[in-house]
This record gives sequence, structure tokens and C-alpha cells, in this order.
Amino acid sequence: MRLGIMGGTFDPIHFGHLVTADEALVQYNLDKVIFMPTGNPARKSEVSVTPAEHRYLMTVIATSANPDFDVSRLEIDRVGLTYTIDTILALKDSFGPKVEIYFITGADAVWEIATWKDADRFRGLCTFISATRPGYDINAAIEEHAQSLANLSVEFIEVPALAISSTDIRDRVGSRRPIRYLTPEPVVAYIHKYGLYQRAY
Repeated sequence: MRLGIMGGTFDPIHFGHLVTADEALVQYNLDKVIFMPTGNPARKSEVSVTPAEHRYLMTVIATSANPDFDVSRLEIDRVGLTYTIDTILALKDSFGPKVEIYFITGADAVWEIATWKDADRFRGLCTFISATRPGYDINAAIEEHAQSLANLSVEFIEVPALAISSTDIRDRVGSRRPIRYLTPEPVVAYIHKYGLYQRAY
């Protein structure tokens, strides 16, 4: 089985995430992509993150129309800080040692993998798929970060929709600007229903 894992806070999920997952699904002939909302992300412990249940439900809403997408509660139900290595090992236990895991992430995050917990254990456990924006100089970035990628298996794909960001969506909601066409309409409705990302005026 070839399994894609789309990790992230999804705060909120948007079309960039969905297009990236679909592109990876096709390019790497994956059997499915599991969206994995982080629970208590170790690398964002100093940042305010929307409660996990909201992020999980928005991800379920956004992915429900695609039969090749699933959403997992593995990380949000785990007690304590969330580490990617623990998730990969848990998936290996769940799907068996023969499963091929492709962990999908953004180009900005891929350069930091060497600093993640037990990063040296990733080799042989999974392949990282790094999604980049059009015009991103992959060769220059690889040369700059060659040392940090030395012991990792990393592939790169270009995704036009990555011009969209969760940060921009949160800012737009906070400043009362439209977010339609940046994220699925049911997610827009969910954000407004629960008053997410609002600023005090």
C-alpha cells in the first residue's frame, strides 16, 4: 500500500492543501491520502492554535467529497505534544511494515525536518513530498540545505494553489475581508458559524 499523509494544523484547511494532496495522489500513485490535523504541535507550542476539534471538523468537511481522502484523529486524540516520528511509527504498526508512507508537507517545513525529534529515524520509514509554489528555485534551495537533507528521502512537486495560506485566511477573517474561493464554501460557513478568527473591535 502506498499511503500519503497530509500533515498540518489546518487552521483552517484551504484549497492549497486539497490541491497539494490531489497532486501527490496522482504523481506518486498513492492508494489514499490521510489528512492528519496536529493535536498539540510541538513546534507551535508558543503559538495560539484553534482548538483541535474545530480544525478536525473543518478538515472532514473540506475532504468529504473525495473518496481518496480520509481524515485521522490520531494526533488530536494523542495526549501531550505531537511529534511526526510518533505518527509515522503508529501508522507503520497500524498498516503493517510493508506500507510505503509519503509524508506531504510544504517547502518551508521540509528544510526544518533535520531539527525534528528523532529526525535520523525517518530514513527508511517514509519519503517526504515537499510542495513548492511556482517560481520557487528548488535547485538553489536544495544546494543551500543539502546538509540537512543528507539522510532524508525528499521529493518535490510544484503546486500553483499554494499561493493561498492559512495565515492569510485568518487575517482576512479578522479584518472582515472575504475568504470565499480560498477554502471550500462549507468551511467558510463553519468559520462564520463558530466565529473563528474574529478580532475584538
